[in-house]
Amino acid sequence: MTVHSSTKRAFLCAFLSLALAACSKDKPAPANTNTAGNPGSKSLRFAFVTNGIADFWRITSASVHAYEKETKIQIDIKMPPTGAVAEQNQYLEDLISQGYDGVAVSVIAPNDQVAILNRVAAKTKLITFDSDAPKSNRLLYIGTNNYDAGRTLGAEILKLLPNGGSIGVFVGTLAADNAQQRFKGIEDIVKPAGIAIVARREDGGDRGKARSNVEDVINAHHDLSLVVGLYSYNGPQISNALEGSKKGKVKAAVFDEEEGTLVGIAAGTIDCTAVQKPYQFGYLSSKWMHELATNSEQALKKIPETKVIDTGVEIINKSNVAEFKAKLAELKK
Repeated sequence: MTVHSSTKRAFLCAFLSLALAACSKDKPAPANTNTAGNPGSKSLRFAFVTNGIADFWRITSASVHAYEKETKIQIDIKMPPTGAVAEQNQYLEDLISQGYDGVAVSVIAPNDQVAILNRVAAKTKLITFDSDAPKSNRLLYIGTNNYDAGRTLGAEILKLLPNGGSIGVFVGTLAADNAQQRFKGIEDIVKPAGIAIVARREDGGDRGKARSNVEDVINAHHDLSLVVGLYSYNGPQISNALEGSKKGKVKAAVFDEEEGTLVGIAAGTIDCTAVQKPYQFGYLSSKWMHELATNSEQALKKIPETKVIDTGVEIINKSNVAEFKAKLAELKK
């Protein structure tokens, strides 16, 4: 049988197609390129979980996004809307099943959340920032040594009350490790100097209650000398309460750098604030999650023996608040 040239070409094309198909089955599929630019790796995805929503976390989020931009990895920021433990736990439960390569979390209630944190740690690289959970299986804590920060603010309180006095302390929840440690640091400095802590009030993250707590304590203690805010949003609410108070000059020493706090310092309603370094919280947490996921053995060797990286605090008062605000504006960009 004679085969025409066109038929020969058809047979040849069919043969080549089958051969190429067979070869492609033998070759592995091309590896995905990691979003950080490392060929052969799967795309990396990390989660950064705060303890609520506040101006404080805007600075931290800016540094997370800066690291994302530098490395082209994905870091999802999760903020529990009301700062409730149940909300944060739900975020963590969801993350367990979603295949994240690392999770960083500011723990709301360290002692109560050990079980859920350990479930996260069993699935991925877990670190804490801002508020630690040392009893959990987290690999590292990044943030303020809150006891030392409390002592630093306590020393400022001694300057404000050289002849002693009475103080009230306000916070979202004293169950959180950062709140406990800050309070203990302050207490260990002021009590030996004859300064009495006459009130401790929790607000559960409710800004309205944060203000009314201050007003209630001022009304109940007519000789109150000073109020202390342990959480970032307590500063502005203390400032608002003191502005509306008719009870005379009550001094204030707080934490963090919310706009309302800095305005209060400039106006004289707040005397000082101990500011942390939230930009470092976000940037260093992102960097450590990334390193632990991509070069685990070497990264684990670099973790300090204490499993803590202390980012320190700085005292801001009327003398340096303008300079600090200018620096802060640059960070927020």
